Amino acid sequence: MISTCIYNFVSTVPALRVVLLAAGLGALAGQPASADTPPRQIDLSRFPATRLEDVVVPLPSEVFNVLDKLGTPDWKGELRVPTIANRGPRPQIALLLGSVVAEGFVAVEAKDREQVKQIGRDVLELARAIGVEKTVLSRTNAILTKADASDWRGVRQELDGALTDVKNAMIELQDAQLAHLVSLGGWLRGTEVLTSIVEKSYSPDAADLLNQPDLLRYFQERLAGMPSRLRHNQLVSQVEKGLAEISPLINQKITPASVKRINEITGQVVRAISSNA
Repeated sequence: MISTCIYNFVSTVPALRVVLLAAGLGALAGQPASADTPPRQIDLSRFPATRLEDVVVPLPSEVFNVLDKLGTPDWKGELRVPTIANRGPRPQIALLLGSVVAEGFVAVEAKDREQVKQIGRDVLELARAIGVEKTVLSRTNAILTKADASDWRGVRQELDGALTDVKNAMIELQDAQLAHLVSLGGWLRGTEVLTSIVEKSYSPDAADLLNQPDLLRYFQERLAGMPSRLRHNQLVSQVEKGLAEISPLINQKITPASVKRINEITGQVVRAISSNA
């Protein structure tokens, strides 16, 4: 998304899960809007959401709903074919898994059946690489089936569920640090897509979707508390630096210039996550 990113992002999201990352009309502040009228104000605190400890994380599928209300995004133009391989350091695979799930939400919005199915297979492969394949097997099978039937709402639900199931499994395996990286990967990709869409058709309402300082601070605190072996990982260090650059941009009025800069930062980090994966 994402996010949960986005991001749960994302994570979309995202910012998407981002992403990632808004809600039906009942969750919007101010007077109810008609199906064709953009909301006057977006209140992230009232979105359907999951929670990361004490931080509310808007569901990425709900963020997409608000984006659709605010305009007609070119979802196909935002879609990227991820580079996937079940090898590489575990932190990179965890970040990549979150990013790929966020990409799944973009593919759903684009109604790209084959890309959705490929992402479902990619999620399974990445889950296998970090030892939680059984957790998502039924979810990925459902993604393939529902994509074939063009059941896009059902695919969104399975993507939401797959990300949550993977993170819960990692926590049960005492791998909470990797679970945080999955969430963060989804938020980064979701935020990249969200800022791309907002930049192309800027409005204060759309920019409000980026107003997530508590979530960003949560991720920064999780990274700061990781063991040195993880914090010294080159990719994790790059992610941490990227969040530090984004923080002041989110903690003030979000202008077209700051949207553009956030997009540049998240794009660089997402490309690094996919590099040599």
